[in-house]
Amino acid sequence: MNITPLDIPDVHKIILRKFADDRGWFTESWRHNAFCEALGREITFVQDNHSFSEHKHTVRGLHFQTPPHAQGKLVRCTRGAVMDIAVDFRAGSPTYGKSVGEVLSAENQTLLWVPEGFLHGFATLTPKAEVQYKCSGYYAADCDANIAWNDPDLAIDWGTDHGFDPARAVVSKKDKIAPAFSNAESPFKD
Repeated sequence: MNITPLDIPDVHKIILRKFADDRGWFTESWRHNAFCEALGREITFVQDNHSFSEHKHTVRGLHFQTPPHAQGKLVRCTRGAVMDIAVDFRAGSPTYGKSVGEVLSAENQTLLWVPEGFLHGFATLTPKAEVQYKCSGYYAADCDANIAWNDPDLAIDWGTDHGFDPARAVVSKKDKIAPAFSNAESPFKD
């Protein structure tokens, strides 16, 4: 694994090593000790999620869970491609409200570590995209929350250079009525 911090240093990009031959390829998609050593902290994953999006331009997010059930997520795309986004939602952080994004695809074997205290979402760049992610906390409906994916104050680049068209976004009912970033009080402190 090649693990490197992004412009928001707590968010990490992980590129898996592929070993290929005439039969196909093999990759080690998760290794606890290497991951924790690179991040400098112990992380335990308790839940795996798998998402399928039929259409290109589907947006899922921006989602988070409030304490005491905050979740860190290790995200990978196993079919198609997505623009994966993390937004710092930690009050007092020097990067509060800033976002980073990475194209994750079945082909590039790249993952994104989105720690607790961040908003998370993705936009599909291809039809029939599948995203799988490990979570550091269990889903808790009473702690489930979201922020508007297209909030102008956040000015997120959802991958327009990679073919995403915000005017064609396919969004859930819940995400269509998500509150604005400026109206939300962060439950996370840096």
